[in-house]
Amino acid sequence: MFRWLERIVLACCEPLSRYLPSSRGEDYPLIWYKDLEKHSCGKFSCAMVQGNPVCEDYSHVEPGRQGTFVGIYDGHGGPQASRFACDHLSRHLIRFARARGTIDEEVLNNAVAATEEAFLDYVRERFEADPLIASKGSCCLVGVIWNGTLYVANLGDSRAVLGHNHIERPDRIVALQLTHDHNASNVAVRNELNASHQDDPNIVVYVNEAWRVRGIIQITRALGDAYLKHQEFALGTNFPRFHLKVPITQPVVRADPEVFSRNLQPVDRFVIFASDGLWDLLTNEKAVEIVNTYPKKGIARRLLVSALDEAARRVKIKYDELKKVGINERRTFHDDITVVVIFIDHNMLNRELSVPGMSVRGFVDAAPRRSNFNIVQQQPGSEEELDDMP
Repeated sequence: MFRWLERIVLACCEPLSRYLPSSRGEDYPLIWYKDLEKHSCGKFSCAMVQGNPVCEDYSHVEPGRQGTFVGIYDGHGGPQASRFACDHLSRHLIRFARARGTIDEEVLNNAVAATEEAFLDYVRERFEADPLIASKGSCCLVGVIWNGTLYVANLGDSRAVLGHNHIERPDRIVALQLTHDHNASNVAVRNELNASHQDDPNIVVYVNEAWRVRGIIQITRALGDAYLKHQEFALGTNFPRFHLKVPITQPVVRADPEVFSRNLQPVDRFVIFASDGLWDLLTNEKAVEIVNTYPKKGIARRLLVSALDEAARRVKIKYDELKKVGINERRTFHDDITVVVIFIDHNMLNRELSVPGMSVRGFVDAAPRRSNFNIVQQQPGSEEELDDMP
């Protein structure tokens, strides 16, 4: 009953654009896309397709004069945590970067930590009136290109994959996964959980054909999921899906990201940032092959269509039949899928854009705005502008 009531309330409160078909997806109404835009060192393409009755994915590309920010936020339990991260993480990153005068791995760590702390405060304020807010969480994949270096921070099982030319065979493209999937389906992740929770024999349980933390969630690192991190947010028997029979004594889902940096090499061609909905259907190699083979314009949308075609093939229907499936039944075939492809033009790596790019937030039908990604030279009034960001 409570789950049913929650969905009704959510449907009334969420922005209408999260439910209505995007006007941009003419041939497939549930697809949103930006076929090709510019960023600080090249072009980018992004696209999303809705798989849940309420889309839980959010994405954000912030192409400033001095660098480029990418965020992929894949929510679970609802869109609250992913929307919060989309609204706040880039702002925290800009603040920390301005204070430090640069971007490095510490800045990414601090930005993620500040977003987690702020969301827990958000949960704490609402918990008494809405206990289920403690069950909302989000995977978080963040990429930043700054001064010729790519920085990536990851929580969850979204993934960043680099496409680069083979050093000895320049005509061959190679896929290099830059992130690890924080998912209990991975043996190494389960071993890590068991080692760090030796007093908890039920830390990982096989339920409903999948390994899950405490038998509930597959993701082992995420923003939010307060009830799996702090006993003050424990959910009672009124919420059987989230009730923990044995109380936690320490967080069972981590909030610290894995952070990676790479000095971009001349062989590095592009990076695919995507939620797990894409990687459930396409291998790293297949995705990189598609991006390498087809024109840049519309490449993110092409990746989506390739994934949807595979989803249809697996259940032995045609792609055109999948397009007709209603939103309430679509999750049976595929998850929400978000893709951002960042192309790297090495001739532009050390230059500044003469005009800032346009900030893009996937599936949010708001008026575009100029990018606020400005780190070193803070302009008068820029703090106020930063505070006014949606």
